[in-house]
Amino acid sequence: MKKNVLSAMALSLVFLCSGATVPEAKAESIIVQSTTSTDNAGFYNHVVPLFSKTTGIDIKVVAVGTGQALQNARNCDGDLLIVHSTKDEIAFVNDGYGVARHDLMYNDFVILGPKSDPAGISGTKDIGEALGKIATAKASFASRGDNSGTHKAEKRLRETSAISNDALSSSWYKETGRGMGATLNYAVQTESYVLSDRATWLAFGNQQDHQILFEGDPRLFNQYGVVTINPERCPKVKSKEADRFAEWLLSAEGQAHIGTLKRAGQPLSFPNAK
Repeated sequence: MKKNVLSAMALSLVFLCSGATVPEAKAESIIVQSTTSTDNAGFYNHVVPLFSKTTGIDIKVVAVGTGQALQNARNCDGDLLIVHSTKDEIAFVNDGYGVARHDLMYNDFVILGPKSDPAGISGTKDIGEALGKIATAKASFASRGDNSGTHKAEKRLRETSAISNDALSSSWYKETGRGMGATLNYAVQTESYVLSDRATWLAFGNQQDHQILFEGDPRLFNQYGVVTINPERCPKVKSKEADRFAEWLLSAEGQAHIGTLKRAGQPLSFPNAK
């Protein structure tokens, strides 16, 4: 035993004298399949550092539309979901791909457009009427067109305006197929109307002459959820680490921290975990 101890001490001296460093243990990491709006609004830059500092777990975010995020999770390409299409999240769990879904936070959708407001939607109180005015005027409208939570909301809201799909002429209705930030950039550049979550808009750095022209209809409510993935469907999912992140986000500490994320003095989201 004495010989083994002396050998270990000698080996340590070799490392010290040579300047070599002992490799650190690799930190655990998980992949979060996420909607682009939370990423664009700076949500992960805000919450991840505190969580990672506390737990040593690194968070890697794949930011895509909600529809794509759900599909990626069905393909077992992720450890946790944070998206905003409650109906589809519940279906994901009911189909056996998820273990549980929880409300995380909410904000609302708004319609943005150029200050000149060519369709005259400012002052309108009903979302169906506002979208109907844009269609009637054939005013340029930028849609994400990517099956994201925002795109799903746009299609749902459009049903309240009696606008048929045939009326969505490519001469004024443009599908970008891109995330929220990229679609906002397109809308600003082309002076188009666009539906966005409020958080992404507040965090957006290229607003120029665009502004919120319609808001306040209760149907614009925008709920975000966190969904854990079923290890029986996806055996390689890092359930332990993913559960820790989900539990922290839903905890009193996590919820309080989410509530401190603001832009221009306005909260970007309102935590509402039960």
